[in-house]
Amino acid sequence: MFNWTLRDPSDSIVVAPDERLPWPHTIALGMQHVVAMFGSTVLAPLLMGFDPNIAVLMSGVGTLIFFIVTAGKVPSYVGSSFAFISVVIVSSGYAGKGPNANIGVALGGIVACGAVYGLIGVGVIASGTRWIERLMPPVVTVAVIGLNLAAIPVKNMAPTGFDAWMQVVTFMSIGVVAVFTGGMVRRLLILVGLILASIIYAVLTNGMGIGTPIDTALVANAAWFGAPQFTPPVFETRAIAMIVPVALILVAENLGHLKAVAAMTGRDMDPHIGRAFVGDGIATMVSGSVGGTGVTTYAENIGVMAATRIYSTAPFLVAALFALLLGFSPKFGALIQTIPLAVMGGVSIVVFGLIAIAGTRIWFDNKVDFADSRNLLVAAITLVLGTGDFTLKFFGFIIGGIGTATFGAIMLNAVLSRGKR
Repeated sequence: MFNWTLRDPSDSIVVAPDERLPWPHTIALGMQHVVAMFGSTVLAPLLMGFDPNIAVLMSGVGTLIFFIVTAGKVPSYVGSSFAFISVVIVSSGYAGKGPNANIGVALGGIVACGAVYGLIGVGVIASGTRWIERLMPPVVTVAVIGLNLAAIPVKNMAPTGFDAWMQVVTFMSIGVVAVFTGGMVRRLLILVGLILASIIYAVLTNGMGIGTPIDTALVANAAWFGAPQFTPPVFETRAIAMIVPVALILVAENLGHLKAVAAMTGRDMDPHIGRAFVGDGIATMVSGSVGGTGVTTYAENIGVMAATRIYSTAPFLVAALFALLLGFSPKFGALIQTIPLAVMGGVSIVVFGLIAIAGTRIWFDNKVDFADSRNLLVAAITLVLGTGDFTLKFFGFIIGGIGTATFGAIMLNAVLSRGKR
């Protein structure tokens, strides 16, 4: 599990899951993965009225659980899942401001969902992956998540014209680092680009009085160490019935991520699919049992791997430990939260775009035939459902874009596969 083959750092080197760079480089890469996951891992609990510090802490715990269950074979970070947002809001009656007063019933549903998800993984381990592959072939498992989340940085993370321009500065900074630098600086393009854009933002705002300045009071007033306040789950039938179906969305997410990792690394991830489901399911149960969000393997970090070509599992172990530190350190959390919203939005544009590209690569690597009208329609409809956040409501249930894209793709594939091609 911890026996990585040491590789010398080089511009052109591709680092496999069972390899690692020297520890100083690996630690820096782990910090970059923390940055990549942070925006979504914090944003999701805020949208549901959960404590973001607990969410970050449990993302670290969940990643460690995932690492152990998969025996360190699968490079993935586990963080807050957006698939839970709509069902948690409805089941808990959250009004959208401040802490969620009815968080307990949502936690009960999250724990139950994690249990079902884990049982699916046990079923895959026992019976093999063939039925999962049949249910979700490559044309179905394309990651629409990046496209579904695209509106978040574009619409919600640039409230002013200045902020929109700072998003441009941010993704241009990342682009400059990616193209015009080399060595470890290029490997850390997301982290370096973020720091560069934050410095530019501080010069323009705090220095020149343009836009909203960075407020460092939050960092100054925060304690160095402190435990978050945990909340126990409450098991209520209605909430459980509403949240448990999210397990299928998590299966589709995780399977798509594993296919993307396999495509990027050239390694067969099929033997690890069942363990990956079990690890993610246990992580979701543990997170929900103390007040954290439901979790999933993170496409944001897959996007970072696609950009850096470093697929080692070692940086994810480092990232998990950093997340634990962040969860127990209000000051560290406050420091990360001082990153300007616009800068984080620019980073999100890059990362979500990389997610979409990594997902569509599955089609090419699996030679999906788009001359086949079934594949063409499944892919076309799925992309629009996910990108447009197509939402369905029935009997008090709400399924958003990621859910409708997932279930829609599975149902379309099953129905259309019976007809002529």
